[in-house]
Amino acid sequence: MILTGMRLSHMTSRSRPLPQRLTQFLGVVALVASELASAGQVSTDQFNSTTLKRPYPYTMYWPDAPPQDGASYPVIYLLHGSLGSEQDWLAKGGLEATADRLIAEGQIPPVIVVMPGSKSWWLDGYNEAAETALLKDLIPHIEATLPVSKRREKRFVAGLSAGGYGATRLALLHPELFGAAAALSPAVYDPIPPEHSSAYQHPAFLDASGEFDLALWGKSNYPSYWDSYIAQSAIVPFYITSGDHDEFDIARHAAILFTRLRRHQPDAVELRIVDGGHDWNVWSSTLPDTLIFLLTRYSL
Repeated sequence: MILTGMRLSHMTSRSRPLPQRLTQFLGVVALVASELASAGQVSTDQFNSTTLKRPYPYTMYWPDAPPQDGASYPVIYLLHGSLGSEQDWLAKGGLEATADRLIAEGQIPPVIVVMPGSKSWWLDGYNEAAETALLKDLIPHIEATLPVSKRREKRFVAGLSAGGYGATRLALLHPELFGAAAALSPAVYDPIPPEHSSAYQHPAFLDASGEFDLALWGKSNYPSYWDSYIAQSAIVPFYITSGDHDEFDIARHAAILFTRLRRHQPDAVELRIVDGGHDWNVWSSTLPDTLIFLLTRYSL
């Protein structure tokens, strides 16, 4: 009996930590299972664009949760940069994992994110009418085929670099369409792009002789339509970011855009200058706060 008691005592002392380890293990398993269960889905699709006269490609993030209001999802149009593609935000920016986590944590509501592909800088340039195609073809197509809201307060636009230029352009020119906007390292160079900017080689700005059209740049950038934006009543809240070591001096240009917006709408604009350059480390690290800003400006 003594020996048996000693063995039991010995076994009990060794097995005492087991429940704690087992609990921790089961907690990890439950967390992983929860994340897997709540993981959204991504897909690649296209439709025939009347404006472009060709298929219009886009990728889409679809959450694994019903709409918060039970009827329709908010939607973000998330734009890529110069010479990028509709795959960039998924392949390089960690969009899927970031959205999954923020939705699971309750920091943002379930949202559909549409990532269109464009050959332009999101304007009607020399190579394609990208702005018209997005406004007249893509948005109506998405709203006709997906359960997304048609309310301005639940439609958003964001983008990086040339996509930040595009998001700024679309939001300020069409404030009646977008409830908020985000410009990550926006290429809103004023008055002209720096010498090493890809704008000088981009077919959107190259005329028939292959020369960079400075006049097109000037009339397409936000200072040219700033007065028309501030003259109307709609306010588009803006979230602006840049790396402090951005090689295109975008931190300065972003600060100028922020200053203009702050004078007009002091309570509806934010600027974040973070450590980094003009790269995916900056864009992926600022994506969570970008999504939170866009999706919590209103009660969705």
